[in-house]
Parts: sequence; C-alpha cells; structure tokens
Amino acid sequence: MWTLMKREMKRTFKIINQVIWPPIITTLLYVFIFGLALGSRIKNVQGVSYAAFLIPGLIMLQVIDSSYGECSSSVFQGRFMNSIQEMLIAPMSALEIVAGFILGSVARAIIIANIIMLLGFAFVRTLPHHFVLYFFAMILVSVLFSALGIIFGLMAERFDHLAVLTTFAITPLVFVGGVFTSVQFLPPVVRNLSLFNPMFYTIDAFRYSFTSQSYLPLWFSLGVIALLTALALGTALRMTALGYKLRA
Repeated sequence: MWTLMKREMKRTFKIINQVIWPPIITTLLYVFIFGLALGSRIKNVQGVSYAAFLIPGLIMLQVIDSSYGECSSSVFQGRFMNSIQEMLIAPMSALEIVAGFILGSVARAIIIANIIMLLGFAFVRTLPHHFVLYFFAMILVSVLFSALGIIFGLMAERFDHLAVLTTFAITPLVFVGGVFTSVQFLPPVVRNLSLFNPMFYTIDAFRYSFTSQSYLPLWFSLGVIALLTALALGTALRMTALGYKLRA
C-alpha cells in the first residue's frame, strides 16, 4: 500500500507541468479577474472582502478536480496497460489497493491546496481561522472524489469516459455551488435548489474554516459530506473486491 502511494506521488511529480502548475495558474487568474476586479464593486460577503470569500471556494474547486482526476486516470491507465494485474496477484487486499490510490490522491490535493492557500495569503492576506477544520474538510472531500475517481476508472471503457462526470456533473455543480457567489445573493427558488447540490455542502463547510461563517450549520454540511464519502468509499471497495472489469 505504501509503495502504491509512493508510486502515485512519483507519477504526480513526473507530470508536474500537467497536474500541479495548471490549477495554480488557473486559480491565480480567477483571483485577479474575479477577486480583484469584482472585489472593488462587491465590498463585503459574509463579513469578509470578496477576494477573501473567493479563496476557499477556489481551493475546494481544485481539491475536487485533482482528487477525481488522479484516481480515475491512474485506475484506468492500470487497466488499459494491464499493470493493475500485478496488484491483483500480489498479497494486497481490496482495502489496501483502494487506500494506496486514495492516499496518493489526497497527498496531491493537499499540495495543490496549500500552495493556493499560501498564494491567497500573499495576494489577499487571508488564512484559515480553523486549521483543524481546514485539513479535515479538505481530506474528507478529497477522499470522496478520489473514491468516485476509482469507481469511474473501473467503469470507463475509453479514456474520454472519465470526463463524463467532470463535464456534466462536477464542473457545473461546483460553479453553481457557491465558489464565486454566496447563495444569499440567489433568488429564493435557486437558493432552495442549491440544497440538492452536493458540491454546495463541500464548499460551505470548507469556507467556514476561513470565514467562521456558513449558510448551513457546520455539523449538517459535514454530515452530508461524510455520508457521501462513506457511500462512495464503500462502492469503490466493493467493486475492487469483486474485481469489476479487472478480471476476465
């Protein structure tokens, strides 16, 4: 399991120009375009400047994207090149295989998130108020989307199938889940619909670690995330244990 995690980290740093710098540069562009341009017109959101409100949403956006992308591509490539067969014949349980992939994915997400957090401090002068919650929510969300990455990595028949969840679910739901605006600014009908958006709970809980404020009670948002994580993790473990699309 430890070797698998180290392999995933080595893979990350071998393609650093593909998986580390792009989300950092994208986040900086969001900060300059939205945070600094719109921030001069939006004076206060949840008791902080708009730029400070924006940073935790952007961090969570990249945590979600990197976690899903890491596990889904690793599992699918292992299947495509038949290298995953080596793990199936090794003395590794399904739990160890899933944990190895997820730990490598969480490590990548933490690296990206903390680089963005430091850049946020450099440009916006904002830091988390609750570091325990900051890391807890980040790791919990990363495990959730890493598990989803394993599920879709096992289900995919072609590499472009991995983008289905990102294109049609993750990206749209994240962008309307409170990354750029508070749900308090939305019409009542749209605000109520946001409660059915799982991305909203991840961003709302994580933003509390920066602003000490959230739209919903913190315990409720964390409970929803924990439930979704348990379901995704249980599904990934079950599929791996059964050898879903891994054995002839």
